Amino acid sequence: MANLFDPITIGDVTLENRIIMGPLMRNRSPDAIPNALNVEYYRQRATAGLIISEATAITEQGQGYSHAPGIYSDEAVEGWQHVTKAVHESGGKIFCQLMHVGRISHKSLQPFGDPPVAPSPIQARAKTFVVYSDGTSDFIETSMPRQLKPYEISGIIEDYRRAAARAMEAGFDGVEIHGANGYLVDQFLRSGTNQRTDLYGGPLENRARFMFDVVGAIAREIGPGRTAIRLSPVAPSNDIFDERPQPLFNYLASQLSAYDLAYVHIVEGATGGDRAYQQGPEPFNYDEMRETYYRTDGSGAWMVNNGYDRQLAIDALEKERADLICFGRPFVANPDLVRRLRINAQLNALDQRTLFGGDEKGYTDYPVLGS
Repeated sequence: MANLFDPITIGDVTLENRIIMGPLMRNRSPDAIPNALNVEYYRQRATAGLIISEATAITEQGQGYSHAPGIYSDEAVEGWQHVTKAVHESGGKIFCQLMHVGRISHKSLQPFGDPPVAPSPIQARAKTFVVYSDGTSDFIETSMPRQLKPYEISGIIEDYRRAAARAMEAGFDGVEIHGANGYLVDQFLRSGTNQRTDLYGGPLENRARFMFDVVGAIAREIGPGRTAIRLSPVAPSNDIFDERPQPLFNYLASQLSAYDLAYVHIVEGATGGDRAYQQGPEPFNYDEMRETYYRTDGSGAWMVNNGYDRQLAIDALEKERADLICFGRPFVANPDLVRRLRINAQLNALDQRTLFGGDEKGYTDYPVLGS
């Protein structure tokens, strides 16, 4: 029976425990370049079995938030090298979460002030985070996107491949493709955001094509054992919707099994909210999706996420519903979360006011046990 603190090998990487630090956007990388403050933040949390970096833009076009990091410039790669070195010297492992936001952006964040891009020209009822030149910040409505032309899609797939290669150059142990929360990969998957009539739209097999093209390109570049993906079957984040998520995500599971990925990361319910949230006519069956993956010879670890506490995590492992448990906001306020879970210690409270943007306050100044 698996224990939270047991080691596990996922693909080509061995982890010291099964407690995973989730990708947590913190907006503290001006000019999309990781800095010394980011180095300290990740170093403090290196006791996690695996750290998944905050969402990292694959290109400038893929940016949707001020002060979010990228992996597309030499300066960003160098900045991430300092982060990965600190994590490794502290005994940790770290994957880079690769993201293209698609329509979840504002033209002020895009190259030359162009509109953001999307599978279809449907504006999201969502907001993005911007920092102005005077240092003030705000959440503003996303811009109306333009539809990607067929020839542009192959270029973005190449951007993902190149970003994965740069992540390895930066010293990451692998990459996680952000296929969740209403960003570009998710936008292609969903009937509510993809109204294309070409090879990338229509039937669910076509809507899944972009995701599999990205997975294949990255797995060929860095190896499937260092490649992973995050999915959120029913999360409504960023105005995303599909009328029939169960057959869609069962299909994804059946096809992902062929890629020998390091892990598949599943957000259960509404990201950061109700674990019982549902889209479509009936509750989503996560066990059915997982069983589909393994029945079709999937070999990657199964990671679950959203609202897990110590007891829920223990139960999920004991009932073999998961191999890895991803903790999000508890890691923000508790750099020593692994130790606290081991001895069942009280957790620090999260300061919501300091989640996005700012300095070390609410970022690297949370106390550890004994301090």
